[in-house]
Amino acid sequence: MSAPARILLADDHALVRRGVRMILDQEPDLQVVAEAGDGAETIQVLREVEVDLAVLDVAMPRLTGLQAAREISRRKEPPKILMLSMHDNEQYFFESLRVGASGYVLKSAADRDLVDACRAALRGESFLYPGAESALVRDYLGRIKRGERLPNAVLTPREDEVVKLIAEGYSSRDIAAELTISVKTVDRHRENVLGKLGMRDRTELTRYAIRVGLIEP
Repeated sequence: MSAPARILLADDHALVRRGVRMILDQEPDLQVVAEAGDGAETIQVLREVEVDLAVLDVAMPRLTGLQAAREISRRKEPPKILMLSMHDNEQYFFESLRVGASGYVLKSAADRDLVDACRAALRGESFLYPGAESALVRDYLGRIKRGERLPNAVLTPREDEVVKLIAEGYSSRDIAAELTISVKTVDRHRENVLGKLGMRDRTELTRYAIRVGLIEP
């Protein structure tokens, strides 16, 4: 028998990690070899531990799973990625595909879907949770009807980071320290974001951050 696939599991709730780990570790071909509590820790762990698959919660502190997935996907030989979420949310689903994930699994159906999703990802296939196909079709038909094309990212990865921290209540000085940039650069990013999104203040940015999965409501 070949060695089991090595999996990193990232979620900011220890109880969720424990439950998901129990599901995966009882399969002979799957083994959780590392855990992380947020997106930034995920990136750090992956510098130290080699894995075949990263299972990431969509919304986590510091860096979200979506932000971590985007960074992981830039690696020369990235592991496969699956997103795990409590939200049956089309925005999160499409963003997960855009940042390089092989699939999107609902936590409410993890005991039913997660093992199959992991195996599909490891085979290089995509996994769509039940209902995702109809979401894809609705989105595709709607965009055709409106004469649209799939847009590129509205904000840069750095602007996403700034928006997330603003929405979490960080001050400009705190954001500068967290991202190792100057306060002036933080303020410039904030102005650029407000201009791009046509917004005026932190409240509107927070609503945007929730809508696109940077923070949980």
